[in-house]
Amino acid sequence: MPATPVTVRPVASGRDHRRFINFGYSLYDGDQYFVPPLRMDQAKVLNPKKNPFFEHGEIGLFLAKDAGGKVVGRIAAIRNGMHLKKYDDNVGFFGFLETVDDETVADALLDAAAGWLRERGLTAMRGPANPSLNDTSGLLVEGFDREPSILMAYNKPYYEAHLLRHGFERRMTMFAYYVHKKYVNVAKMERGAEIVRHRNPNLKLRTMNMDRFMEDAMIAMDIYNDAWSENWGHVSMTTHEFEHLAKDLKQIIEPDLVYFLELDGETVAFSVTIPNMNLALKHVKNGRLLPMGLPKLLARAKFGGVYETRMPLMGVRKAYHGRGFDALMVLETIKRGTAAGYDSCEMSWVLESNTRLVNAMENIGAVVDKTYALFEKAL
Repeated sequence: MPATPVTVRPVASGRDHRRFINFGYSLYDGDQYFVPPLRMDQAKVLNPKKNPFFEHGEIGLFLAKDAGGKVVGRIAAIRNGMHLKKYDDNVGFFGFLETVDDETVADALLDAAAGWLRERGLTAMRGPANPSLNDTSGLLVEGFDREPSILMAYNKPYYEAHLLRHGFERRMTMFAYYVHKKYVNVAKMERGAEIVRHRNPNLKLRTMNMDRFMEDAMIAMDIYNDAWSENWGHVSMTTHEFEHLAKDLKQIIEPDLVYFLELDGETVAFSVTIPNMNLALKHVKNGRLLPMGLPKLLARAKFGGVYETRMPLMGVRKAYHGRGFDALMVLETIKRGTAAGYDSCEMSWVLESNTRLVNAMENIGAVVDKTYALFEKAL
């Protein structure tokens, strides 16, 4: 694609803000695998009054326009206070990157984000994070021939080449594992689960209690922040951030697919599996619920249009790692999910460096369906 004369400016008005959001849809016109997220959700993520990320973080938005004033790209520069508090590494982030396939535009956007981060004393730029690794994040690098699962990233295939040419290097690779009921050896998993139960006779599994939803959500947050604390890049969610996430997920949660494991009265593990609502959302034009989007969404969700699930959250307290508790919850998810009419599940994402979980996924017959990556560059 020929070079485009381009000007990059900060988002400074409501009109620019709307154009920033809209470009994330217009760029994908005609892309059969793009699933438009709901516009109301995109607006909420970027609203300091509605997203608790802004209690510790800061975001600068930029738009790229060609000589005629047409938007040809966007990017966000991000200062994550919780990340800096934990790692003290002067790493800033970029996210919400969308660009036409033009190196002049891509370079101008990345330079604008880098300049914003330098002004705040940051010395490296990592991403994409939208706006944190606890949100939709990572760049899709393999698996463009299938729609993304709910709350997973999707982007143009040429983005990686632009980042690498600009001097970024791949910092971490992440996998989305896919498991279908036809390929799972349930009998083998049952034998393993029986061993786990025999070794832990006081182990009890329960589902989420919707009457005390937020109380259970806070238990899950405590386990998650402990279980993932030593994983690469992990940043604990604040209480407000987890409450915010829990309220969003509550709209689609099926309590029979959310599990808590208790051992001797202590809750030691949890897992959350949700319907892959992207199978319904893909029929909502441009992410607009009105006038016809909501009826289409409800109809697809109700009449068999959602037949897959995604497990976005699972955690076992560090003191209980290696005891097979995660496998027990995966088995229960497969059994109950199949009984509820779901054929398959995506478990995502899994860090390449998390060899314990990678091995566990492969042992149950899961395969890598998509590969994501985070990139980094010194400023």
